[in-house]
Amino acid sequence: MGLGEWSGRLCWTALLLAVAALDASGGQAASSDTSFAIIDRVPRVLVLYPYDERIAATTAAGEALRSRLLEATNGKIDLFSEFLDLSRFPEGGHVPRMARYLGEKYAARRPDVVVALGKESASFVTANRSMIAPGAKIVAAGFGTATAEKIDLPDDVVGAFATFDILKTAEMARSLQPDARHLYIVGGSSDFDRGWLTTARAALREFSKSYETTYLEDLTIDEFVERASRVPSDSIILALTVFTDRAGRNFIPRDAIRQIAATASAPVYGPYQTYIDYGVVGGNTVTFEALGRTVGDLVIDAIAGKTVSDIEAPQTYLADARQLQRWGLAEKDLPPGTVQMHRERSVWQEHWVVLVAGSGLVLAQATIISVLLLERRRRRDAERSSRLHLLEAVHLNQSATAGALSSSIAHELNQPLSAIRNNAEAASVLLRSESPDHELIQQILLDIQEDDQRAGDIISRMRGLLKKRSEIDWQEFDLNDVTSSAIHIIHGEAERRGITLTSNQLPGELPVRADKVHVQQVILNLATNAMDAMLEAVPAGRTLTFATGLANEKVELRVSDTGDGIPAERLIRIFEPFYTTKQAGTGLGLSIARAIVETYGGTICADNRPEGGAVFRMILPLAHAEERSR
Repeated sequence: MGLGEWSGRLCWTALLLAVAALDASGGQAASSDTSFAIIDRVPRVLVLYPYDERIAATTAAGEALRSRLLEATNGKIDLFSEFLDLSRFPEGGHVPRMARYLGEKYAARRPDVVVALGKESASFVTANRSMIAPGAKIVAAGFGTATAEKIDLPDDVVGAFATFDILKTAEMARSLQPDARHLYIVGGSSDFDRGWLTTARAALREFSKSYETTYLEDLTIDEFVERASRVPSDSIILALTVFTDRAGRNFIPRDAIRQIAATASAPVYGPYQTYIDYGVVGGNTVTFEALGRTVGDLVIDAIAGKTVSDIEAPQTYLADARQLQRWGLAEKDLPPGTVQMHRERSVWQEHWVVLVAGSGLVLAQATIISVLLLERRRRRDAERSSRLHLLEAVHLNQSATAGALSSSIAHELNQPLSAIRNNAEAASVLLRSESPDHELIQQILLDIQEDDQRAGDIISRMRGLLKKRSEIDWQEFDLNDVTSSAIHIIHGEAERRGITLTSNQLPGELPVRADKVHVQQVILNLATNAMDAMLEAVPAGRTLTFATGLANEKVELRVSDTGDGIPAERLIRIFEPFYTTKQAGTGLGLSIARAIVETYGGTICADNRPEGGAVFRMILPLAHAEERSR
């Protein structure tokens, strides 16, 4: 495998770790002049990343590209991003599956420009452009010209090439450590890591002759850490990438390098911007921001119909001033033009604005802070008042619901109490007989216990319904359980009205985070409204249906009835306060229901069913949705 190809691969993954791969061989790109123009609509740009979104460089370069495009177009652009995830899914079938998927996904929104970040993305889109983006301009970035020649990019593909020279990083280290006698090169065990090591051996062949050189490769992460902690103090450590160690553990390279550099007994250098802040002194690199903006300029010119051609992203030296101080390395020995990060400035450099502006700035800040604190206090008071009003309204609504259901609840409670009395009388008669049937008495006592439990459950549900609280009781609970509890509360009233209750609940738990009693009250409000809507329906056709479901990290409850439905002109006002279609209604039930649902980040809506009747949908966020998606 040639130097150019491996250099392109190495620099892409660590630079991109999402957006930049470097070609150690350098060279002049073959210019491919071409123009492109989008007319009469907002242009669409698709950015293809070869790996996944966790890679730190992806964020830096991607955001720089995005910012440049939004800035140049005043936001009048459609930006799309896709992560091919090739490192975690190296199987041969993954690429054609992704091509088919993206082809179908963008069938109605064909991109005008596709930015392929990295050699892998460029190869992917050029091989599948007719399926994904026919006619689109392709801009490839994040690898060198030698790699572009190696993968035989079509002439109409424009490149924003990035050439990294590992030798320049080594020479930076030699300038800072002229007395060093040992050279250690660190690389992992993945195919990419091994390719980097092959490139380094070729690029450093002459350089390494001046040192006692050791390649630390094919080790576990613990062995890397241990070996680096024992190198002689007059050593230079060049860290390439560790995507995978010998034990098969996968890493984001900067995290592996951080572990190695933390206890290393000599300075560590690396060729990637993402290694700064992770224990590395510095190196020669193409910054991700520079690469992103370079690509953005190419895309902007292509969208405007200008002639575009291959360009090289600018290189620079970076150094961490804190690491220079840690190892006692002299700032004067840095290559000219090196950008020092985290460099401490003098008092005058740091505070001259404060010294000049002084009291005026302090006074302005104090005024702003006072206004903000006052505004925050007002906002908190308003939020507290709003919560109290909501709690009061909910409690009044609960009391009204309990009153409306009181007769059916009393009837329902009377059943277990009557059964308890009858069973107790029967047991008393048996006990007075000459030869009591102990087994029958035992069964009667069990029946009394069950009826007592039933009565206790009814009372417990009513106490929960009527309980008044001064604060929202946030808790995580199963929506299916709350729905079942609400059905138990209303089933007596439904039976009295000749209404059949049906429940179609999604198997398993549907966890939501809210106030359990409040959500139950919403269900009761919807249910009582639905039962009122069926007063004129034929008794045999009165059915109230509860159904739960899960979609797009949302939990949904549907309450459907078989009444006359809601007139179309009233649908948009059905949740307004004091708006009601019932003669004895207050018009607050659905308004309170909406306030409750929106308090917990949900939505509620009403519609008519094609087969007749109305359906209300309550949607709440799924508890722990973010963690579950990961």
